[in-house]
Amino acid sequence: MTDLRSASRRRLLVAAAAGALAAPMARAQALPDLGGRKVLAVTENAFPPLNMLDPKTGKGVGWEYDCFNEIAHRLHLSVEWHLSSWDAMIESVRNGQFDVGMDGIGIDDKRKSQVDFSAPYMHSQMLMMVRGDEARFRDPATFRADPKLLAGAQPGTSGFYATARELLGVASTSPRIKLFDTFGASMQALRAGDVDVVLSDPTGAAATLARSPRLFKILGDPLPGEDYGFILRKGSPLKAPIDAALASMARDGTLTQLDKRWLPELPGPRGGQPRAVPR
Repeated sequence: MTDLRSASRRRLLVAAAAGALAAPMARAQALPDLGGRKVLAVTENAFPPLNMLDPKTGKGVGWEYDCFNEIAHRLHLSVEWHLSSWDAMIESVRNGQFDVGMDGIGIDDKRKSQVDFSAPYMHSQMLMMVRGDEARFRDPATFRADPKLLAGAQPGTSGFYATARELLGVASTSPRIKLFDTFGASMQALRAGDVDVVLSDPTGAAATLARSPRLFKILGDPLPGEDYGFILRKGSPLKAPIDAALASMARDGTLTQLDKRWLPELPGPRGGQPRAVPR
């Protein structure tokens, strides 16, 4: 069984930030001062605990909010937050409507052809979320073998592609994948019995199980996942400073503190807090 504490949420010590550009900054213990430049940041507020709406304050909160606000503080940036649906987010950053986007966005070659990514700030594997009484299948092979079983996913997300590739063994889509506008909507469909499995990264899984420990459970071993990064338009001058700030936050323990604040522990034998980088 893969240890989610060390493997599923391993913090990456940002290769790009540890390279030729960031190394001199690290030695000097200094970061660029961007002079109060305004940055338009966009997220979805539908992927807890990375980004979500605080019902008490009506404001966006989460791991990514705190991380990027700290980056802005260190670089002397002024952040203006905006919201977008997932399906429009990458294009809106690509065309310059926003400067930076975040929503647990997996780094892959297709997306890298459209936008630039920051250095990774998390690595995430995918977990099979099922109802608490599920006994018809135990892993991708047994799920795939029963054509009556359905999966829920949000189109265009890492979970969608992993559902096709890892769970069903198809190139892109399948009638067995039912599409939903948000991760939360797919979990509601799972609860109602409209679908039989939803793939989630450990952050979403842990948050769901913390709220509804009897309704859902994790089934089987983790499936391969992806690194997460902030997205920026191609050639953005913000990439190198953001990478340097992320590296400084890994060195001084800030990213660890964000994990402790926002990432709930997975219950049961997988236990422990899902982590994001090797320290």
